[in-house]
Amino acid sequence: MIDTLKAWHALMRSRDMQALHDLLADDVVFHSPVVHTPQRGKAITVLYLTGAMHVLNNEHFRYEREVVGARDAVLEFVTQIDGVHINGVDLIRWGDDGRIVDFKVMVRPLKAMDALHQAMGQMLQRLSPAGHPGA
Repeated sequence: MIDTLKAWHALMRSRDMQALHDLLADDVVFHSPVVHTPQRGKAITVLYLTGAMHVLNNEHFRYEREVVGARDAVLEFVTQIDGVHINGVDLIRWGDDGRIVDFKVMVRPLKAMDALHQAMGQMLQRLSPAGHPGA
């Protein structure tokens, strides 16, 4: 069984996209702070989380607090995009095997949401040959 949080923190440090792919369940659901409908499946979740790692996981990124349950966790983070301070949480739920089955990102304040929406839109256009989905 995978130690989900240990694996998550390791891939955040390494930015190892194969590790991300391995950590997600095939039927994972991703909830973006800027897309109204849940994104279902590993391929789209990998796309969004890869984009988020490029946009949010910069020299300012750090997790400040974790609240951990038996199969879920809330990880509060802070970072900056273009001088805009961002405060958010990753809500992560995993299955019996430790693979992530649900991943939700929530961000505040509104100015941070606007900056994130713009930066993620640009990043997803670069990552996806057909342009970014659903934003």
